[in-house]
Amino acid sequence: MKFNLSLPNNQQVAAITYPWMRKLGGPEFQRILATADELGYHKVTVGEHLAIPHNHVADSGTHYMQATTILGYLAACTPRMRVGSNITLLALQNPIVQAKMWAVLDWVSGGRADINIGVGWLKEEFDILGVDFRKRGRIVDEYVEAMIEIWTNTSASYHGEFVSFEGVGSDPKPTQKPYPPLWFAGDAPAVMERVARWGSGWSPYQTPLERFPEQIDRITSSRHYQGRPIEIYYNLLNLELGLNHVAKTSEHNLSGWNADCIAERIHWLGELGVTEVSAPLTKTDSIEEYLDRLRWVAEEVFPLVG
Repeated sequence: MKFNLSLPNNQQVAAITYPWMRKLGGPEFQRILATADELGYHKVTVGEHLAIPHNHVADSGTHYMQATTILGYLAACTPRMRVGSNITLLALQNPIVQAKMWAVLDWVSGGRADINIGVGWLKEEFDILGVDFRKRGRIVDEYVEAMIEIWTNTSASYHGEFVSFEGVGSDPKPTQKPYPPLWFAGDAPAVMERVARWGSGWSPYQTPLERFPEQIDRITSSRHYQGRPIEIYYNLLNLELGLNHVAKTSEHNLSGWNADCIAERIHWLGELGVTEVSAPLTKTDSIEEYLDRLRWVAEEVFPLVG
């Protein structure tokens, strides 16, 4: 099992943000990642929203990253950890620009970039940016195809409903071949089809844990599936978040200090197909407590789950 780190203060969702986190910035990010890198954490991830409408501010907040911007900085803060989005709202951003940004990030980081793509759930955000919410799935499909074309061809051409170009050159190419791993987030059947067609991994959101094997079967039985191993990343923060960032309670408490109990639950997730989890953190009151928790997880939990 690989342990990822969801960067504190990459978003300020009310249900999972503690007061001390709101003060974190570049110097603190450097300190956190230096510690996590030394301890052997696998990947740092950041979320993404571009515009939050007023009626969602209470639960969602307004503080979010643009993924590739912050990941370029984070890649320089750690020599070994992978850097990934969780998620990239691809339908809201030009795919030619996104292809360039991710290629540069992967190239400059030495091949450490992971893209986790979501279609988006916040209709008003699409309205603000002038993108048809009803067509977002079709837009994402075309944008993924267009980005792959740019990453894998010296003279790229693509003609679709939402993006069209001819004879485009774009370098540098990604270091990872044929392109950076594509993950897809969400729970709908269309998400499973995207994973089958292009994906290296799936990131569930509200799918009940017990249904993970069923969803894996859906992916591997698709006519588009190419036989690639499929990774699953489960963000443990999802246990505390319902739809629209509303707080919820969970029977799966992974925030305590009982290493055997945490390891047992993570082993169970592994049996369900999960290959990566976020670090099982708990409520903290300072960056010092947070770093102590990262150390405790690495020293007490890592050895129990392999």
